[in-house]
Amino acid sequence: MTAEEIIASGKLELYITGSLPSEEISEIEDAIATYPEVREEVETIEAALINLAESVAPPLPAMVWTYVLNSIKKIRNIDGTASNKTNWAAMSGWAAAILCFAGIFWMLKQNNDLNKSIQITNIQNTQLKEKVNLTEGELTKQNNLLSVIRSKDFNTITLPGNQAVAPDAYAKVYYNKAENIAYIDANGLPTPPSGKVYQVWSLTLDPLTPTSMGLLEAVTDADKGVHKFENIPTPEAFGITLEPAGGSTTPTLSQLYTLGMVTAAP
Repeated sequence: MTAEEIIASGKLELYITGSLPSEEISEIEDAIATYPEVREEVETIEAALINLAESVAPPLPAMVWTYVLNSIKKIRNIDGTASNKTNWAAMSGWAAAILCFAGIFWMLKQNNDLNKSIQITNIQNTQLKEKVNLTEGELTKQNNLLSVIRSKDFNTITLPGNQAVAPDAYAKVYYNKAENIAYIDANGLPTPPSGKVYQVWSLTLDPLTPTSMGLLEAVTDADKGVHKFENIPTPEAFGITLEPAGGSTTPTLSQLYTLGMVTAAP
């Protein structure tokens, strides 16, 4: 076969990757030694395969390349003398090995990327589940509160703002006299200053006797929720004052924000 026929036959690619039948290897090696254009074609194919391997996998360490090149260059003849010719069989074998290593590295990288993707997905699923559980918990809480507001067992009492202190303030009390339970909706109260807290009082009026029900600890612009109080004494009125952090034993009447009378219970 001529050099052009050998190049066009596709045997050079099979030779380089180690796939050429053994009976045809000597023919290709003779052609490489005889025709410079065949040798150049082999070098071109090898370079292309190596570039392809490098593009799909992490680069081989420098010491691996050095070992490969030294192994190829140090091929000796039977008489012990170093050969001046390139050993194309060794070169093609190492090229095939490099491609194999590149494929393994590529698959390992793909597997590692897949594992990372799975971990991220699991984390996202866990976070989503937590959000769903939180949302369901908030929904249950809101439904329970709605049932309280609608219940005939609770008397709704509006506490208007003290005109001298906070005329725009207000609060609502949902009071169950039979169970001594009260829910305080603090949405109408302004955010307390730093170091201050709202305190709720159960009042009897004659004589004026205040009894602390507790503190509205979490009244902020972002969260003005409904607060539950239990075991409260029977009141004639409810009042809310602004007190130092931790609360007071008696109400600061100059800081009385809201006050409302208890109407007849249903």
